[in-house]
Amino acid sequence: MTKELRAAPSTPLRSGYTTGACAAAAAKGAVRMLAAQTTQSEVSIDLPGGTTATFALHGQTFSTDEARCFVVKDAGDDPDITNGAEVHATASFLPRKEGETITITGGIGIGKVTKPGLAVPPGEWAINPVPRRMIEQSVRSVFSSLIPHPSTLHIAISIPDGEERAKKTLNARLGIIGGLSILGTTGIVRPISVKAWTDTIDAALDVAKACGCETVILSTGRSSEVAAQHHFPHFPEEACIMMGDHVAYALQACSRRGFMRPVVACQFAKLLKIACGYENTHAAASELDLGILRGWAEAAGFPAAYLALISNANTAREIAVATGFDRAFMKLVADRARSAAAVHAPGIQAQPLLCGYDGLIIE
Repeated sequence: MTKELRAAPSTPLRSGYTTGACAAAAAKGAVRMLAAQTTQSEVSIDLPGGTTATFALHGQTFSTDEARCFVVKDAGDDPDITNGAEVHATASFLPRKEGETITITGGIGIGKVTKPGLAVPPGEWAINPVPRRMIEQSVRSVFSSLIPHPSTLHIAISIPDGEERAKKTLNARLGIIGGLSILGTTGIVRPISVKAWTDTIDAALDVAKACGCETVILSTGRSSEVAAQHHFPHFPEEACIMMGDHVAYALQACSRRGFMRPVVACQFAKLLKIACGYENTHAAASELDLGILRGWAEAAGFPAAYLALISNANTAREIAVATGFDRAFMKLVADRARSAAAVHAPGIQAQPLLCGYDGLIIE
């Protein structure tokens, strides 16, 4: 008999939009004004997940050479430090450089990367790869179809109070100086609520059990989930569980339902946090101490070059990339993660699945 699932909450938490989506919308609005030489009240953009979102525009000004506007970020019910921020975009023309039709830079309130180990290299504006693609894709159709112009289209993104807001984040510790990052891989901000997440984990595991799944894939994020699905194409959709940062809860919930060999799909930084025994891997609940990793490496007899790399690293990602995802080194952390998982849920035999930063599985 199919197990009855609990009804969804009567007042679900409201989702919002990422800074990347807001920047893309503001950029498209500015380019449309530059092209049409008239104000625009709203724009719609395509999000990476395949949906469309419409944003109201504010502060519209334009001339024949430049246009600007901004979008007010709505993070929904997520406790996001950027909620209510004005994400500005300025569109203008620059002399054409060979091979460049659209350039994207940061401005006031956008941080610059100063240390290695992040998705953006040192010296670049902290506008992550997916938001960059969103901005370019959002403006390209307008630019190409309405502006037969021999110049390069320049987009500048800014957040007037971004530097002040960034003081409440870990940006400076990570080497992002001068403001906020433009982030997001789906364009949508899902509310971070412990009860909402754990209810969702329970319901998803109940569905997996009812559908006859023999085991499940627990993923810390969408990128890892997609990589795991490609790696295990025979796994049914119901077996894929988005646990987010709630590692201990998800493992215990698996144990209660008899899923004793769950796959845990995550990138290296999350795997390291799991290995350290954290119940929750969110930045607010767990601080990554690379000194612990150095101690493990030293005890395991790894060469001095590895120990020096760990000691001088800024992020876990930097270590993984610099070692070329060394098989023995990754196994060291994965074995620790298996042991830590068994502490959270005695008897469970978690199977770590390390996902690279290119969307592929690290064998």
